[in-house]
Amino acid sequence: TMKGVNEPVFSNLLDALTLKVTNFILDGAKSRMTDREFLEKEIQRWKYSPHRIMQIKGALYYEGEHDVLKRKRTMIGADGKLEVVENLPNNRVVNNQYAKLVNQKANYLFGQPFAVSTENDAYSECLKKVFNKRFMKTLKNSGKAAYNGGICWLYPYYTENGEFSFRLFPGYEILPFWKDSEHTILDFAIRLYLVIGYDGTMPKVIEKVEVYDLDGVHKFILKGGSTLVPDDSGGPVDCPHVTVTDTAGKVTGFNWSRIPLIPLKSNEQETPLLKKVKSLQDGINIMMSDFENNMQEDARNTILVLKNYDGENLGEFRRNLATFGAVKVRYDGDTKGGVETLEVTVNAENYKAILEIFKKAMIENAMGYDAKDDRLSGNPNQMNIQSMYSDIDIDANDTETEYQAAFEDILWFVNAHLANTGQGNFENETVDIIFNRDILINESEAIDNCSKSLAVLSLETVIGQHPWVDDPQQEMERLEKQKQKEQEELEKQYNPFQNQRTDPNQGNQGGGDVDDEE
Repeated sequence: TMKGVNEPVFSNLLDALTLKVTNFILDGAKSRMTDREFLEKEIQRWKYSPHRIMQIKGALYYEGEHDVLKRKRTMIGADGKLEVVENLPNNRVVNNQYAKLVNQKANYLFGQPFAVSTENDAYSECLKKVFNKRFMKTLKNSGKAAYNGGICWLYPYYTENGEFSFRLFPGYEILPFWKDSEHTILDFAIRLYLVIGYDGTMPKVIEKVEVYDLDGVHKFILKGGSTLVPDDSGGPVDCPHVTVTDTAGKVTGFNWSRIPLIPLKSNEQETPLLKKVKSLQDGINIMMSDFENNMQEDARNTILVLKNYDGENLGEFRRNLATFGAVKVRYDGDTKGGVETLEVTVNAENYKAILEIFKKAMIENAMGYDAKDDRLSGNPNQMNIQSMYSDIDIDANDTETEYQAAFEDILWFVNAHLANTGQGNFENETVDIIFNRDILINESEAIDNCSKSLAVLSLETVIGQHPWVDDPQQEMERLEKQKQKEQEELEKQYNPFQNQRTDPNQGNQGGGDVDDEE
């Protein structure tokens, strides 16, 4: 499963890097694009592509960094064009329904620990050690990253303590090169990420690039945002996938026979969730911001009509109004002075109605569910609950299909790790990964159905469907112990021989006749 390397390959020549890029390069009559030029051009094309920008925006929107935060108030100027106005209320309200939907969808499918089913007990124990609570947390976080970016990546590696683990890369950091149009077989991949470094004593952002292929990991710096140069600041430029240091200090490198990057997709198109609902989320933010703006446009900052004003200019009028809350006007005989406002009526019901429309449309387009649905009022039955969950359940089927395919790759690396560390060869073992969806149920109705099913179904099957049981096998063991304890208590309460004495010197104390011959 790994290719041994006698000595780690350390090369400072980028052109010597062997990459399978022949499918992407056209041969020219007199010239040929080098590997360096190809990588640089592909990075530049992908770096500012609409798809990657939407992936980055998905992560930003999840954290609350929405476009409305950069919004400015404008007006029509003298030339008929819009101009920025600085002296009007400009509230920037973020009502993050998008983050709520991402959490909802990720926790629906990955919130509960998944179950691993295999007939090999030794294999099951090994998988429990790998798929521990930390892996469960990584998998749940991958669900959020997959919805934000349409795709994210798991990187299998060994920690400094030699523990086999997985690291999560967001979709906007990885540029994959696929062998097939279905995006199932990875040829090689580029990782672009940012680190904070120093130029002397001044901090600066450094763009680092890592190329993953079957020969290892190759490290570079994207200088000037367009030129690749070898990165030897943190060790060798070309490194194997895995390095092992023995007690004598000798370092041996090994490479996986597959690219150590596992794609986790939310859907087969790798479409970020934000792309479906961004306009609706922006509409919710704008409507709430406009409502607050209109409510703040009172007599001190709204449109005023002046009559016979006793002052020099409008700036002085606004300053006096804002400072003292009063203004001085002139009254000359028949010419009356005064101040009137152009009243702008704010109808809160209009805003409430359009916000309700936007929120419902956002839930439907994101294929989530409304936890405040009218069908949950009163005493909802199971059919109403399932109807409410129909959209998110359909979308979760797509995501689960992609993750089930990804688990085949995950298990390949896990099996290789177990074989390489001498824990056993489980390559041909069958494993079923079962995702436990977090869905509301009517417990009373479910328990009643379980009770009625005892006459036609086995106890183990009924226990597996009971809403209070998480581990059916453990519950069966508890029931068996409970029966044994009850049997022991029953035997203690009724024992017809417990008052009889068996000592022959005591005689017959039981009150009955005893046969002498016996």
